[in-house]
Amino acid sequence: MTDQPTALDLPMAEPLPEATEKYFAICEEKLGLVPNVLKAYAFDIEKLNTFTALYNDLMLADSGLSKLEREMIAVAVSSVNRCYYCQVAHGAAVRELSGTPELGEQMVMNYRVADLSERQRVMLDFAVALTESSAKTTEADRQTLRDVGFSDRDIWDIAAVTGFFNMTNRVASATDMRPNPEYHGAHR
Repeated sequence: MTDQPTALDLPMAEPLPEATEKYFAICEEKLGLVPNVLKAYAFDIEKLNTFTALYNDLMLADSGLSKLEREMIAVAVSSVNRCYYCQVAHGAAVRELSGTPELGEQMVMNYRVADLSERQRVMLDFAVALTESSAKTTEADRQTLRDVGFSDRDIWDIAAVTGFFNMTNRVASATDMRPNPEYHGAHR
């Protein structure tokens, strides 16, 4: 495996704007790496900025969903879509946030075998159903989420994270985006 972010081999903007350099330095400091997805988007700084703004809002901003729950959605959706990049990268995040290496592996392979709360299972069932056939979503599906304690705002967040990863999975697969090698051994 290489550290190559994409088979399309689109070059990063040269030189990178100062704000992008600072953002990459923060990634290096906090994560120990610059995720290949960011390098891949860096061929067009506006696309990179749009991607990171949406990612940061969905995955890091205040929400009724914990960061772990949002990462669990990312992995369950990516597992259905068989997105290699996101299964590896977000599987590592689940391992880190949960402190349970097995959970990250279970999420990648089949979240249904994991020891999850009813709330988490219902959330992931909804995300997977939305991924597999969004047009079949009904009020009964939303009510099932409410019945385990999700608010309508939480349902919006579940749907938004699910939609984001369905989009990014397709871009990653279409471009043969590869995860940073460091993710494979992280948090085990």
